[in-house]
Amino acid sequence: MRTLTPLAWPDVPAAPPRTMTAVVFDEFGPPEVLHPAPVDTPVPGAGEVLVRVAAVCVGRFLDVALRAGRHPVKPALPHVPGVEHAGTVAAVGEGVSAIEVGQHVAVWPVLGCGECEHCGVGRSEACARLRIAGVHAHGAYAEYTVVPTAAVWPIPAGSDLDPATAAGVALAGPVAMNQLRQAGLRPGDWVLVQGAASALGATTAELARHLGARVIGTSRAAWKRERLTERGLDAVLDPTDPGFVDEVRTLTGGAGIAVAVDDLGEPDIFARTTDVLAPCGALVSSGAFLGGRVPLDLARLYTLNQRVLGVRTGNAASARALWEEVGRGFRPVVDRSFPLAEAAAAHRFLEADENMGRVVLTLPTD
Repeated sequence: MRTLTPLAWPDVPAAPPRTMTAVVFDEFGPPEVLHPAPVDTPVPGAGEVLVRVAAVCVGRFLDVALRAGRHPVKPALPHVPGVEHAGTVAAVGEGVSAIEVGQHVAVWPVLGCGECEHCGVGRSEACARLRIAGVHAHGAYAEYTVVPTAAVWPIPAGSDLDPATAAGVALAGPVAMNQLRQAGLRPGDWVLVQGAASALGATTAELARHLGARVIGTSRAAWKRERLTERGLDAVLDPTDPGFVDEVRTLTGGAGIAVAVDDLGEPDIFARTTDVLAPCGALVSSGAFLGGRVPLDLARLYTLNQRVLGVRTGNAASARALWEEVGRGFRPVVDRSFPLAEAAAAHRFLEADENMGRVVLTLPTD
């Protein structure tokens, strides 16, 4: 099992520099379009904070697909990617009092408008005006970022979280928590996580196990199944194996899966997921990078009182619940780190599907 050397939290200067280094892309394309460039250091406005970045996650959809031009959002170029990150507060804007310079923070810059019906009931993930720093605006492949205070989650004093671990949980953690909460997870439930070695899949599987569920993880790669077994899951299977459905039924004593998480969207795997779903079970999807159109047996769905749920991202409630569990010992699976200057190599690594959990970019902290 891989062990990463903890990353130090950065100190902050008395006055932030006027310019900084960022990794940008000037055109959509392969990883090689990423390159370092000098840019102006952002200045926090009212209700905002300036964060000196120590670690930023590389996301398959929000970073890699965006850079390649496959994301539905096409940001103005040149663009600085990078969404979920962690670092030290370097300055605060007017009206900010709850966050202080020098605090260590994780940043989850996925924010609703705060005015629509969905935001009003705490479901900002359904907001039509949802905006993501790093997608709709410049992000955290940079020495500094400016983010609204609502996007900042202070790390408790005395916590053993290092920046890479904090960045690894900043967005994927609230998404995974929202998946499990929306599905109605209870301790002791059988949970199936398809693609449990992916960045989000590994986080979801680990969180479900932390919350007391019995977890079956899957991967099509033998070496990833070995790594998942080392993580202590109750079972690890190949979802394409002809005996997959029978194995799951045997493991669950014929009861089936109470909560299934399938972020893959591959038709054959999705069909097998529904085959093992228990009566009153819930199937959750937060992505479909292998497909998007899948078979669904409606007769079985209503006869067995099952649910199929789409969860776009996390929300404030799922983030609060997630950070409570971080305080109780939950940690994400972080595979490896690359220096920010090697962002292109990190993108190639993720595109090759070589990761087992989160991949992060790190910046000097001295």
